[in-house]
Amino acid sequence: MKRFARLLTELDETMRTNEKVDAMAAYFSTADPADAAWAVYFLSGGRPKRLIPVRRLAAWAMEEAGIPEWLFEDCYEAIGDLAETMSLLLPDAESTSDLPLHWWIEERVLPLAKQSEGAQRAVIVESWRELAGAERFIWNKLITGGFRVGVSQQLVVRALAKASGIDEGAIAHRLSGHWEPRPEAFAALLAAETGDADVSKPYPFYLAYAIEDELDDLGDPAEWQAEWKWDGIRAQVIRRNGQTFVWSRGEELVTDRFPEIASAAAFLPDGTVLDGEIMPWKNGAPLPFAQLQRRIGRKVLGAKILNEVPVVLIVYDLLELDGRDARGEPLSWRRERLDEVIAGARSTVLVPSPLIALSAWSGARDAHARAREMSAEGLMLKRRDGVYGVGRRKGGWWKWKVQPYTVDAVMIYAQAGHGRRASLHTDYTFAVWDDGKLVPFAKAYSGLTDAEIRELDGWIRRNTVEKFGPVRHVKPEHVFELGFEGIQASPRHKSGVAVRFPRILRWRTDKRAEDADTIATLRALMSQPS
Repeated sequence: MKRFARLLTELDETMRTNEKVDAMAAYFSTADPADAAWAVYFLSGGRPKRLIPVRRLAAWAMEEAGIPEWLFEDCYEAIGDLAETMSLLLPDAESTSDLPLHWWIEERVLPLAKQSEGAQRAVIVESWRELAGAERFIWNKLITGGFRVGVSQQLVVRALAKASGIDEGAIAHRLSGHWEPRPEAFAALLAAETGDADVSKPYPFYLAYAIEDELDDLGDPAEWQAEWKWDGIRAQVIRRNGQTFVWSRGEELVTDRFPEIASAAAFLPDGTVLDGEIMPWKNGAPLPFAQLQRRIGRKVLGAKILNEVPVVLIVYDLLELDGRDARGEPLSWRRERLDEVIAGARSTVLVPSPLIALSAWSGARDAHARAREMSAEGLMLKRRDGVYGVGRRKGGWWKWKVQPYTVDAVMIYAQAGHGRRASLHTDYTFAVWDDGKLVPFAKAYSGLTDAEIRELDGWIRRNTVEKFGPVRHVKPEHVFELGFEGIQASPRHKSGVAVRFPRILRWRTDKRAEDADTIATLRALMSQPS
């Protein structure tokens, strides 16, 4: 536990990517496999569920610290993070523990789910008395379900590759899907033999960067493949050993959620892996993403919803053919084989991504201008001679998204953030005018600079009208320009609309609250192509 705490401290103290990778690689090189397995799990974004209600934990912490509720709440409000608040207020540890990380998880954290309230309290309090400093803070994060680490899985892959000498692609492949934090799984992760991929496992997804240069700077347009950028669920469809697996980019096995895709994949040649986008699709055209969300949110898919929101897989790429990894072949070769494979499957559910002819860059500009008419987010540009990479890499794939929808809205609620920003109000709710009243329609937490966040946080604390738990209702004075990718009617929202991927574009200090947009503005946007 102490070594893992030191690692997290090192990661927290640097913003340099290489230093983060070096710190993790050093840890993985020397840690016990049982500890290293849990470290991989947590660093890759895994975390145990909250097993004890927050109020119960806070009550135990107040009893242990011997402080009144009002003082605990004042400290919590100032700090903004329950785990950190408890860590700072609890008495100094009575002893220190050298027990390993895996012991704390497997012997203390996981058994809490089946214990009585009295037994849970005994375990929690005993652990507080045995842990100090960073170890106690990590323990509190684990039991509150709020454990987060500021590294991406791609950096974890790089660190594991550096520690083992194994290719990054092989490491990423082994981590794909439901990787379990067991010592034998960690040993297999770093094993020298790399031909051990499980039959169900997907390949690491290749991701695009937003285009940075002028189109003309990309060279000859004949060297590039252009296609529409769709707004669905990125997925891989795997057909191996007579079985079908559908994986989302979020590493969730979703085969049962999309039975029409699984049925269509049964006609693919064995040893085939497709990369594409699951799209709600009807009468030869995409449906709004909100329709796909209707399916995602249902535990049981009945005939009615399957008929109302059918899906297709818009297929981008061919990653495996006849059981052979095809990612190293040029895109042009992969696309030719892809068309042959899809044609052979004779399915209307597996749809090759339509290509946009490029004789000159003016054609790409024209297509980009009509992307919304196609219900697309923009264009994808891919080098025809490029291989299929791992993760986000510059140069091979570029995404060129259309400009977002924008409105000016008033901030009416604020809430504290997480991690480093747990003591600052960084999560905001915005509203527009409707018949003289402000109606909330979106939440956003990104887009401001650190200086702006600090300035706004001070204003929020001074101008709170009332509080609802962690949420502050503030004076409706500040206007922000919000951007979002799509907008749909939604009876579930008070405003009657739902926006997709809202974020703050700028703080409109030049505008007063009464200058903000109205609900009519949002409704007018819904009539535009999305």
